[in-house]
Amino acid sequence: MSDRPRVGIVGTGFMGGVHSRAVTAVGATVTAILGSTPERSAEAAARLPGARPAADLADLLDDVDVVHLCTPNHLHARDAEQALAAGVPVVCEKPLATTLADAERLTAAAGAAALVTAVPFVYRYHPLVREARARIAADPDAGLWLLHGSYLQDWLGDQAAGNWRVDPALGGGTRAFGDIGVHWCDLMEYVTGHRITRVLARFGRAFEERGPQGARGAVRTEDGAVVSFETDRGAIGSLVVSQASAGRRNRLWFSFDGPSTSYSFDQEGPEQLWIGGRTANTTVLRDPALPSAHAERFDPLPAGHPQGYRTCFEDFAVDVHAALAGRPAHGLPTFADGLRAARISAAVTASAANGTFTEVPT
Repeated sequence: MSDRPRVGIVGTGFMGGVHSRAVTAVGATVTAILGSTPERSAEAAARLPGARPAADLADLLDDVDVVHLCTPNHLHARDAEQALAAGVPVVCEKPLATTLADAERLTAAAGAAALVTAVPFVYRYHPLVREARARIAADPDAGLWLLHGSYLQDWLGDQAAGNWRVDPALGGGTRAFGDIGVHWCDLMEYVTGHRITRVLARFGRAFEERGPQGARGAVRTEDGAVVSFETDRGAIGSLVVSQASAGRRNRLWFSFDGPSTSYSFDQEGPEQLWIGGRTANTTVLRDPALPSAHAERFDPLPAGHPQGYRTCFEDFAVDVHAALAGRPAHGLPTFADGLRAARISAAVTASAANGTFTEVPT
């Protein structure tokens, strides 16, 4: 493979645009785009020099080094399976699949094919998230016992607002947790090294019906969730998730607490990591001069020059391309991580339905 991977993008919505910008920013070439209609394919291809509209997925797979699947959730398993069968590495938006069985099958197929796979849990790529992870790993006496936080949005705060994600046939049986709660869980496990073992969940809705006035239909997926959990290292935790909390655009926040040191991070203010102590608190600012192993790799901008979600996506794309070239890509989230998210989602969904603590499948 050349230093400029040939990328195929499936999906022309918001996430398709994010993936396209990220891969081109780090030196790849988008050579083919496939939308839900020929018109959408052509419109998207026209925005990227060198890209062509693909006739179908088989046509797109013919001349790419990697495919990015940015389609509605119910299409992920089908399209990923076709790409793996064609010998093409896959970057698949989460959820990896809308059922646990499909996620398990895809992960097994990727392993058997020995192909590079990735799922964009890109919040791992905030430099200060890596800073928190490095500090926790270096402190054998951290004793983190309380892991809590939230992921709050407001884009579905309008009852008239609709989206394919609201329909379980397209988005899957869990919406708010499956869409954003899994990001928080992935981040918690990645930063702390803890693994969620069992969960107690409640789902809730801001509205029982959605849609334009006079044409509303019943809502069958959750607007939010509250999840209590336990980990394999004896910690307890809680997570609040919402897609209908006014004023919360994209607030992913965590606090990982120990008796001597606590770590807190807010994705909407990603230039700061709060570290709490019994006698003093410290605010660490993002700075390439920090003496951490990650600093040079993940801090491309000088201190005081804010970087955020887009830079995280670009760093994720760099790691995908490194993996394609056989180079190390430490922390790259793969289909195994997508399967882990599917297992947690399955336990959360089951717990919300039966009202009891539910074990996370292993």
